[in-house]
Amino acid sequence: MCGITGVFAFNLLGRFNMIHVTAATLALEKRGPDAHDVYTDEYVALGHRRLSIIDTSAVANQPMWDAQKRFCIVFNGEIFNYRELRKELEAQGIRFTSLSDTEVLLNLFIREKENCLKKLNGFFAFCIYDKQEQTFFLARDRYGIKPLLYLFDEDKFLFASEMKSMLQYGIDKELDYTSLQTYLHLNYIPAPHTIFTHVKKLLPGHFLKIRNKKSENGQYYSIPDKENLPVLNYDQAKDQLKDLLEDSVQRRLVADVPIGSFLSGGVDSSVITALAAKHKPDLHTFSIGFRDDKFFDETVYANAVAKHLKTNHTVFSLTHNDWLDHVQHVLNYLDEPFADSSALNVYILSKETRRHATVALSGDGADELLGGYNKHAAFNRIINKTWKEDVIATLAPLWKSLPQSRSSKIGNLVRQLNRFAEGLKLPPRERYWQWAGFTQGEQAFMLLNETTQQKLIQQEFVSRKENYLRFISAPETMRKILLTDMSLVLPGDMLTKVDSMSMANSLEVRVPFLDYRVVDFVFSLPDDYKINRSMRKRVLQDAFRNELPPELYNRPKKGFEVPLLNWLRKELKGMIDDLLSEKMISDQGIFNYTEIQKLKKQLTASNPQDVHARIWGLIVFQSWWKKYN
Repeated sequence: MCGITGVFAFNLLGRFNMIHVTAATLALEKRGPDAHDVYTDEYVALGHRRLSIIDTSAVANQPMWDAQKRFCIVFNGEIFNYRELRKELEAQGIRFTSLSDTEVLLNLFIREKENCLKKLNGFFAFCIYDKQEQTFFLARDRYGIKPLLYLFDEDKFLFASEMKSMLQYGIDKELDYTSLQTYLHLNYIPAPHTIFTHVKKLLPGHFLKIRNKKSENGQYYSIPDKENLPVLNYDQAKDQLKDLLEDSVQRRLVADVPIGSFLSGGVDSSVITALAAKHKPDLHTFSIGFRDDKFFDETVYANAVAKHLKTNHTVFSLTHNDWLDHVQHVLNYLDEPFADSSALNVYILSKETRRHATVALSGDGADELLGGYNKHAAFNRIINKTWKEDVIATLAPLWKSLPQSRSSKIGNLVRQLNRFAEGLKLPPRERYWQWAGFTQGEQAFMLLNETTQQKLIQQEFVSRKENYLRFISAPETMRKILLTDMSLVLPGDMLTKVDSMSMANSLEVRVPFLDYRVVDFVFSLPDDYKINRSMRKRVLQDAFRNELPPELYNRPKKGFEVPLLNWLRKELKGMIDDLLSEKMISDQGIFNYTEIQKLKKQLTASNPQDVHARIWGLIVFQSWWKKYN
């Protein structure tokens, strides 16, 4: 796992950016603390920071050249089928000087150009420079596990793994107000956009060619449409899913450094851990818990799984003060507004895990693949509506009047019933958009002051929103919902969170559920194999029922959450007083303080709903804004 950056200058003005490549590379130090180097010639500069995982010797360092010194690569990621690919290349007469997957990728590209991407099983973001043809070729993995930002104008092309690296080039920091409006709804900014107008994210499953001062963007992967293929019966589907997942996990155990597994106590991480333990008897597993708040603590389930699988288990049991001590570290590392509060969990888990391992397996991706979220159960109930859903809708005034909060069992149930009743009234795309975010109607727009509102082009916001929701149409199906999650929520929120927080601690996290063979297979299955009225992730849970402790199957679904509402009311109230003060809002000139006052008031009310997530989104933005403006 690494950090990459580079410059392709098109003229003398563009060449001035090349003097910053060393600083841009240094900014990625957390992503690669083990080695670093920079290459420059007249119009090109490439920088690399290395976290050594496979072939830790210096011969595998980057930037790496081919034997003829024509092609140079900077690469972030891992290719898990590199051994098979290496054998194919050796059969063609290629000789290797290292044992790294980087050298395999470079030589495969030399022979097959962009066609090589379809052969890669792994996660990656890379750039290959052809010195003879004077071209850049960049690509990002199928699902956006690894990030890749870029800026293209008439003078130069810049790229980097993180925004903090891009900023070292002195780029124009013009705020993208459409991205801001999207962020205020979702609490993250989906690709291809960023918070800055001129910086973009390469979309998952896409590549980019730079040649003769022009760019060409192409797509090499999308989830295939296999709905018309012969369907396996349910037992066959369970068996094949088990086989595919086991092979995926086995491939992801290859490393020349210590490797462990996250174990939250949920089904997803437990499945990955169970498969890993079969092939690594000394597997070390890690979980974190709330010593002071049992409502958010799930370590009892993690301990049960660890005992059942006989892993070497470590629990990081933290007090509220332990957690709160890390809040500022998370905010300081974020270089773009990102307000999924569970990033704090991932940050602390990664920090503590890094003391024992350099690589960790994770269960991320299963919920989006197999319908594991509360919203998926809600969508499924609407798609297969009965009289019960009509009753919930009829009682909408009751749900709205009762206290709603994520911080208690009853309050959270009422919150979910209210959101469900409200969603029932909406058309499919608006229903998804509302359930994917934290605002209703024009609430995000109203948080902006009149001056900011005038800078917005509403048609641009509508256009982006329609693109994010492009898979959803009447009639609704779970497949359409899950496709949208895979293209929007997974790369924009979940994978961004895991990558940024693990890399902040120089830890590589591997996600076996996102092996493309697993994804393609799951999307070939009927919706009712994945979710019905009584079970989510049905085929996964049934496939591993005999390999996991029974108490895992008799527990409610919980996210990887923190007690944010209580913290904002007490320990973090000072951040609200500072970052959302009337003076700062007025001096800043972006937000409508009257609307922010309403949120503050709602925070202390008996019916807070999801206001804590909206306030946290504002706090994260304000913290980011103070750093970068």
